[in-house]
Amino acid sequence: MEHYHMNLNLKVWRQKNAAAKGGFKLYRVENISSEMSFLEMFDVLNEQLIKDGEDPITFDHDCREGICGACSMYINGKPHGPWEANTTCQLHMRAFQDGDTIVVEPWRANAFPVIKDLMVDRSAFDRIIQAGGYISVNTGNAVDGNALPIPKDNADAAFAAAMCIGCGACVAACKNSSALLFVSAKVAHLALLPQGEPERKSRVMNMVAQMEKEGFGSCTNTGACEATCPKEISITNIARLNKEYMMASITDDKL
Repeated sequence: MEHYHMNLNLKVWRQKNAAAKGGFKLYRVENISSEMSFLEMFDVLNEQLIKDGEDPITFDHDCREGICGACSMYINGKPHGPWEANTTCQLHMRAFQDGDTIVVEPWRANAFPVIKDLMVDRSAFDRIIQAGGYISVNTGNAVDGNALPIPKDNADAAFAAAMCIGCGACVAACKNSSALLFVSAKVAHLALLPQGEPERKSRVMNMVAQMEKEGFGSCTNTGACEATCPKEISITNIARLNKEYMMASITDDKL
């Protein structure tokens, strides 16, 4: 693969906090390697800003290995940038050309208020997970691995749903800022497994109630969430969530 260097213009959203009025600011970075990650390029820019006595750009990151879901950036109109099934930290600068202007924004959703610059507060996702509660597990001796036979299709579907890293790209991509792909992945993961059975009804009811309380929008059915998801979570999970919610509503003794 050919290695090259480039000069770029960056149009970056700057905002002091959730209450402040934000705006774009133009920066120029030079001699950027095509093999740098997008976040490494931002590290270079921030070193430049600090050297010039300016406030560095705040952005979220942790693992830088496509695992944690923290690197939430809206790049040229797409969450996590132009590559498919990819997080921002896995995006490399060879995706761009010398002289390009790259527009970088935070997730835009009422439920994800801006903390500063490109960093948003995604604790709404944490509260949805907490609303789902725990699973009941019998204590005692370890159960034999074959004691809970699980059909392979169910195991595969549960594993695929569990791949969700909670980055929020689905919310960012949706014109209604819906969190249904995220919530459905969490619901489907446990609904497909016998370990999730005891709290199956209360889990989906409580998680959907919390999702609505947080102010996420309704599903658009356009599939933008699936198209932009770095872990390619399927919207078939949304259909499963709707089924789980309907069954829980019909059979819940409390209703």
